[in-house]
Amino acid sequence: MKRNFKVWTISAVLCSSLLFSSCIGSYGLFNKVLAWNKTIGDKWTNELVFLACWIVPVYPMTWFVDSVILNTIEFWTGENPVAGTEIKTVVGTDGLYTVETSREGHKITKQKTGETVFFHFDEAKKTWSIEANGTATPLMTVVDDQHVIMHLPNGSDMPVTLDQAGVLAFRQVVMENTYFAAK
Repeated sequence: MKRNFKVWTISAVLCSSLLFSSCIGSYGLFNKVLAWNKTIGDKWTNELVFLACWIVPVYPMTWFVDSVILNTIEFWTGENPVAGTEIKTVVGTDGLYTVETSREGHKITKQKTGETVFFHFDEAKKTWSIEANGTATPLMTVVDDQHVIMHLPNGSDMPVTLDQAGVLAFRQVVMENTYFAAK
């Protein structure tokens, strides 16, 4: 009887490993709670909140919900239901920028002035556009994995291959058609 139990256990483990392989999700909920914890205050405050979230079981519950429910949904649908907006602060040459990434695109805000630019991808048209001051301007349309059509400021379109030669040719056209005003 013991031999049958061992065989059954080994068989069950092997079958389970086939069913649950490659089901590592993004842990969106857990990572959002962890990211929130990092923004609370200095390192000591963050550590105290971190420990409290383990004791109260905020972290264990979010990890469990992510592991069992949300990552399973992500595995079968390809999208995490919690994966919403991701916010990062980026240091530019002229100051700090806040970059909000969501399913709609990327919103970039200059922290000092509050100026905002939004990069949007239209899946139906496969077109990236930039929106600033209420005006949307198409930047490029994706043709396939190797080609895009760049929309130039003068209204013309330029097919570009996504390799070094194509990008160099596009850069050359842009530089020839760009005029800089001197002070």
